[in-house]
Amino acid sequence: MARRSVLSIRIVEGRNLPAKDITGSSDPYCIVKIDNEAIIRTATVWKTLSPFWGEEYEVQLHPTFHSISIYVMDEDALRDLAKKDRNGASDPFVCVSYNGKTQESTVVKKSCYPRWNEAFEFELPDPPAEKLCVEVWDWDLVSKNDFLGKVVVSVQGLQAAGHQEGWFRLHPDTAKAREERRRGSLGSLQLQVRLRDETVLPSHCYQPLVQLLCQEVKAGHQAGGVHLVTLLDETTTAECRQDVAVNLVKLFLGQGLVKEFLDLLFELELAKPCEPNTLFRSNSLASKSMESFLKVTGMQYLHAVLGPTISRVFEEKKYVELDPSKVEIKDVGCSGLHRVQTESEVMEQGRQLLQSYLRELLDTIGKSAPTCPPVIRAAFRQLFQRVGDRFPQHQHTQFVAVTSFLCLRFFSPAIMTPKLFHLRETHADARTSRTLLLLAKAVQMVGNMEPAAGRAKEEWLAPLQPALQHGASQMRAFITQLVGMEEEEKGGEGWPCAPRTAVVKEGLLFVHKTRGKGPLLASASKKLHFCLTSEALSFSKSPGAERCGSIALANIRAAEKVEEKSFGSCHVMQVVYVDEAGQQETAYLQCKCVNELNQWLSALRKVCGNNPQLLHAYHPGVFRGDKWSCCHQKDRTGPGCGRTRHSITLQDWSDPLQPDVEAQRLFQHLHGLQQPLREKYWQLMEEGGPQNGPRGCGEGPLLPLELRRLFEALQDLERCHRQLPPALLELQT
Repeated sequence: MARRSVLSIRIVEGRNLPAKDITGSSDPYCIVKIDNEAIIRTATVWKTLSPFWGEEYEVQLHPTFHSISIYVMDEDALRDLAKKDRNGASDPFVCVSYNGKTQESTVVKKSCYPRWNEAFEFELPDPPAEKLCVEVWDWDLVSKNDFLGKVVVSVQGLQAAGHQEGWFRLHPDTAKAREERRRGSLGSLQLQVRLRDETVLPSHCYQPLVQLLCQEVKAGHQAGGVHLVTLLDETTTAECRQDVAVNLVKLFLGQGLVKEFLDLLFELELAKPCEPNTLFRSNSLASKSMESFLKVTGMQYLHAVLGPTISRVFEEKKYVELDPSKVEIKDVGCSGLHRVQTESEVMEQGRQLLQSYLRELLDTIGKSAPTCPPVIRAAFRQLFQRVGDRFPQHQHTQFVAVTSFLCLRFFSPAIMTPKLFHLRETHADARTSRTLLLLAKAVQMVGNMEPAAGRAKEEWLAPLQPALQHGASQMRAFITQLVGMEEEEKGGEGWPCAPRTAVVKEGLLFVHKTRGKGPLLASASKKLHFCLTSEALSFSKSPGAERCGSIALANIRAAEKVEEKSFGSCHVMQVVYVDEAGQQETAYLQCKCVNELNQWLSALRKVCGNNPQLLHAYHPGVFRGDKWSCCHQKDRTGPGCGRTRHSITLQDWSDPLQPDVEAQRLFQHLHGLQQPLREKYWQLMEEGGPQNGPRGCGEGPLLPLELRRLFEALQDLERCHRQLPPALLELQT
């Protein structure tokens, strides 16, 4: 049994942010901190005051976390403090106040862009105080200190609200409001934040619910009845349908029934009145489930197919434009000595480049059928067959059904926003974004599989028609091969089985020299290639080189961040482990950015999460001379001064399946739908005609067996949650 909090956050966009650069623009990005620890950093959007990020994150947290802070930063500067001293700078320091107690940071001399990176801890009273106040002051040796600004953080606000969504205006300190009004607005930030507290029960508690859902999927669609999945689809709101689809897909992947689940969804969707040209274009449970299925099982395949072309577009940074109304000659330069290219030359150059990108991508897709995961091939094969049976006179529709998911919902979104699919670490600039948009549009048009694939609303796309028609033929041949590969899929239609030593994460990390023993700790400061698997953290001189050494996962005791002042470097983590002699050692490894740091920490914490001897405390500093830099303890083996954060992890599509978590989330969703499910059942039965019989009095006994069993399973789970001993809950938190 485990209790946890899950934070879902979508950082959408900003509007009218203040200009921080001398060009009158900014390079904004966002930092999300949990209890003053940076967990998320968005990519930088260059040269704009109204940036769009559209980045989504899910973070697993310890239930006792206190605060969430979101900062909008400029890439070139930190907070741009007021110049209070005669030398045009300030000497800022910070006062942190909570529950009547105040702590101060060090003073950063002569700076308007200070960086402290200091942590403060306060006792949390019961009940907790409402607000934490952070004030920034300018230190003066002679005169009184000058007030620079403050931030007030609500400790209980987000937990009480549970979910907040909308535009949050960035307000100045009230004492400076008049001055800020003269300078203009600080802009606004659109966020979607949801906090979900979960108590996951032992597996056996969920068995009745899981078995019922599995039986319903195995039974398939029965003529004349109303299927439980249909009721779920009809009663789930559009806002919740994506989450429910992910939960169902992961649950049935874990049960080895995802193929049968998707086939049932296809059958139910095709049983509705529909037209061939609009098939699977709505956001139904079938569409959302197939879209989620591709992301869960096909991200590695997506990277292999799109990665080379996306990297080429980013590296070449060529100007591509086909729309005459958007061509900017000044952005192209000269084609020859002292001669600016004409509009027609610019568009012809863009057409050739776009065709080159499209040809490379379609060639890669065409060769990728054997490397496509078997479970995806199986899903598309049964979709192809179902649509063929439903529309025997429209064989073309079979191919469009496949491309409606593969091209329109998988390839094209990843091409337009590669950062959101982890194909790139940064967002594209304006020029590259336009190229990617045109390429994604071309892939969509190829996916439409029309006889004249170049036909489009935009006349300026007409020059692409020959390339698009050839692309449609390539796509048709690819799908024919994809759905015809049956013989290789025996035993491969459940969750993609990976070897026990599958790579979880790998990359180059900088090793900081310490006084420890062993090949890693005693080595000089250098870069090594690290590889994390389900068994060990190993390292070598370069990728593919012979392994120099390894740390067994069973010996790892903690993976935590290191104070910046310890090495004078940012983004350093420590891996605390026990060597072969039973001595505790610590490896200090530097990442290149905060996102890479958190990804490594998250990966290490996930694979080591079941270690029985994980530490509860650690030292955020290093042991130098005769003491720890963080707490000044002189005992090198003494207890840590900071609490470990084993439970803080970033959720990812590639995470191992957690059947109990998915079952708990489905229970929470279904528990609130019991009355809507009853009403929708009777509505659908009455619409089916008088042969289904009247509802009559005492409608409970007339409910179908599967609905009665569902309600019984939900009631049993509700009783399990109510019967949890309070002492046990206290222990878990």
